Amino acid sequence: VQLQASGGGLVQAGESLRLSCVFSGNIFRNHAMGWYRQAPGKQREFVASITIGGNTNYRDSVKGRFTISRVSAKNTAYLQMNSLKPEDTAVYYCTAARLPSLFEQHGSWGQGTQVTVSS
Repeated sequence: VQLQASGGGLVQAGESLRLSCVFSGNIFRNHAMGWYRQAPGKQREFVASITIGGNTNYRDSVKGRFTISRVSAKNTAYLQMNSLKPEDTAVYYCTAARLPSLFEQHGSWGQGTQVTVSS
């Protein structure tokens, strides 16, 4: 599996960004997709996931602001981020595995895209 993440950038607090993750090298519909992030000096943390069946899960701090989705026809997963806050600043990584519970130990990972939110 290869994953190509894009869409990061520099925005002001309150603005929006949409991250994309293009999946290749295997059958997209057989994989759950997820987003993680890592801020400087901090450990990587879970942000959002979407299962094969479309069930979603979010970390508490992004609920109501971020939306994860997937489009099988494009082999792409998205993370729509609204009302961004400075504490959302991080490198965002997409990941893929058969189940969200397998992301950290067995997932495939993209290269990361930088999101910077200024106050």
